[in-house]
Amino acid sequence: MTIKERPTSDFLAIVVVENTKESMTVGEIKNALHERGFGILMAIAALPICLPVPVPPGYTTLFSIPLFIFSVQMILGMRAPWLPVWIEKKSIKRSSLEKIVTKANPWLKKIENRMQPRMTYISVHTWERIIGIFSFVFALSIALPLPLTNFPPGWGILVMSLGLLNRDGVTILIGMIIGTIGIGITMIVLVMLWMGITMPSFY
Repeated sequence: MTIKERPTSDFLAIVVVENTKESMTVGEIKNALHERGFGILMAIAALPICLPVPVPPGYTTLFSIPLFIFSVQMILGMRAPWLPVWIEKKSIKRSSLEKIVTKANPWLKKIENRMQPRMTYISVHTWERIIGIFSFVFALSIALPLPLTNFPPGWGILVMSLGLLNRDGVTILIGMIIGTIGIGITMIVLVMLWMGITMPSFY
């Protein structure tokens, strides 16, 4: 089995194991994962948002920016992922990356075991454009500093990305549903906050 044929969970573990440095730059991670395209990069950018793993302040923001950038590139139909130099130079400690991958792998394997090529009559390039649209909207929700609203949109992006990597259209649709539910939760929270701020007090 070549590295391109390995499940995403194994592929991420290999990238971490083969890295012997104390830290990796975002650019190095992108280059290591580039051969699998947007799917793997979107998945790894969504992982810190999806998992209750303690990470240094700013990591969620650091990973949410690539979600915006990649989603726009997918919508535009770009074939190869691109990141600005200032993001590529950002470094991530190997221990933090390893912690995220270790925490995520059991969940990723459970999802991967249920996936198979489905709805393959829709091309991967077309799926990328569709996922890009949904991911952009989900990333907007993730960017809002609201408690407990990041997980569903983040999981939506992660599940869609895994579906793309495995050419499983059903899994992609499930990811869209999960993320859309998250958007609904975010809207409810925003409405509740707005009503709480603007409704006059009668006491």
